[in-house]
Amino acid sequence: MNILGISCYYHDSAACVIQDGRLVAAAQQERFSRKKHDLGFPKEAIDYCLREAEITISDVDYVGFYDKPFVKFERIILTYLATFPRSFPSFRKAMPLWLRKKLWIRQLIHNELGFDGTLMFAEHHQSHAASAFLFSPFEEAAIITVDGVGEWTTATIGKGKGNDIELMEEIKFPHSLGLLYSAFTQYLGFKVNSAEYKVMGLAPYGRPVHYDKMMEHMVHVRENGSFRLNMDYFAYDYGLTLVNKRFEEFFGYPTRSPESELHQHHKDIAASVQKVTEEIVLRMAHHAHEITGLKDLCMAGGVALNCVANGRLIREGPFEKLFVQPAAGDAGGAVGVAGFIYHTLLGNPRNGNWTTPYLGPAFSEDEIERYLTGRDVSFPVCHDAHKYRTSNAITFRKLEREELLQETAKLIEKQMVIGWFQGRMEYGPRALGNRSIIADARNPENKDIVNLKIKFRESFRPFAPTVLEEHISEYFEIDRPSPYMLLVAQVREDKRMIPSVTHVDGSARIQSVSRDENPLYYDLIEAFRQRTGCPVIINTSFNVRGEPIVCTPDDAFMCFMRTHMDYLVLGSYMLAKKNMAPMKEAEDWRSKFVLD
Repeated sequence: MNILGISCYYHDSAACVIQDGRLVAAAQQERFSRKKHDLGFPKEAIDYCLREAEITISDVDYVGFYDKPFVKFERIILTYLATFPRSFPSFRKAMPLWLRKKLWIRQLIHNELGFDGTLMFAEHHQSHAASAFLFSPFEEAAIITVDGVGEWTTATIGKGKGNDIELMEEIKFPHSLGLLYSAFTQYLGFKVNSAEYKVMGLAPYGRPVHYDKMMEHMVHVRENGSFRLNMDYFAYDYGLTLVNKRFEEFFGYPTRSPESELHQHHKDIAASVQKVTEEIVLRMAHHAHEITGLKDLCMAGGVALNCVANGRLIREGPFEKLFVQPAAGDAGGAVGVAGFIYHTLLGNPRNGNWTTPYLGPAFSEDEIERYLTGRDVSFPVCHDAHKYRTSNAITFRKLEREELLQETAKLIEKQMVIGWFQGRMEYGPRALGNRSIIADARNPENKDIVNLKIKFRESFRPFAPTVLEEHISEYFEIDRPSPYMLLVAQVREDKRMIPSVTHVDGSARIQSVSRDENPLYYDLIEAFRQRTGCPVIINTSFNVRGEPIVCTPDDAFMCFMRTHMDYLVLGSYMLAKKNMAPMKEAEDWRSKFVLD
């Protein structure tokens, strides 16, 4: 049985294929379109998933869509009516997309894919809950979903057992923890539905001095984690922005202009909303534990990507185990609805825990070599790369596996920054060792080098460590693996020799890796450990600020040439920047980045 799952038209459009209960392919549309957080119909992601499953659309038994557009449209219309006439500019902007596309999902799927079979819709938070529980290692668990908004729901508490999911309690729009966090994202000058993690990264530089005031006047939180927002301070229910003048007056500062200087009051505000978020998540977890009586917890929704809150949850919360799948935001809704159809609606047994995030495209050695030698390939090649390949011979070496590992480990030790492109692309927002930029975590200068010269991003942004799984508790105050980079823990006091992955508050957003999960990446870090005694390296996503993680060898090559990376490893092929002719267009491209 083949089931195609689709999520789109809000942000992070994605697709997946589940084949006889096994998740065989999943990818976000942004990786193919090269539009960050692409919300459009995920045609290229769907095409990839069908190819990977070795089927065509005629072989698909069911298509699942991750939410119910008509119910969402009802919420939008009723909200606009309730806030009219203030809502008219937002209404006028929103309606064209709804009337052209969002209301006609069935017709769009038929027109784009030629699918005339059974199309099923799940509620948004059902999809989140299914993506968390049905692919978890638990036979029975509590479930929490928290995000901006689905149809009406913004958060749920429920439980799963076997194939069944029961959502027991919910919070409804406009009261939303995700939208609260997004409002502060916008107020602090960052991009909504894209840069919420910047607020999380900025928070440790500040003090939560506004926490008490916020909890008294802006967010009214009950002991069970339910809450109501004082909508006098917000504009997202009627306006084109998320905050209003009263919000700015509450903190005494205007909304920060993007790219302008960050002051201490910005950092304090970030710390305050982060503390509010953590407190609400912890109270929700305690309540979920009380009403379900279960020992394990699954979480999904965009707020489940707040790895600082997740870290507090495993340290201070009531649950023994926590499972958050790597695409916990809206992209994961595609997997959720497909799993919901296969397991819950059709009653098929669960047989496929989420054991790998590597669900995207891979490229063969032949494809990589054809690209490097300027021959035709099956994937798109951008204009600048085509121009470069036709006028320059690309110098590279092909290395056997052991030589590749030893040479790369030696280069990391020599303080080289390396683009590492291997195997199948990751699903979800984190690069986990197949589309990564890697460097030596022991060198304090590497944080600024990678931030400013390669990623072209703000200097306050932290980097994550990848650590060999068996050494995780030796270096970090954590008692379990963290394979998807979704848990934050303190770096142990006696292991603070990894400054480039130690945040200002002594914490780190950890990825642990085992040989079973990713043999090549594991063996690379093991080779580095044998050379240096350190089982930890920097791992950051293979992209620059504002662009999606690289998907193809061409994406990787262009990122390598445009930045100040030292080496690129594409499969078995190693390229050294010092041996490459300069790309004339690279300097003009770099000049568009302005950093604070």
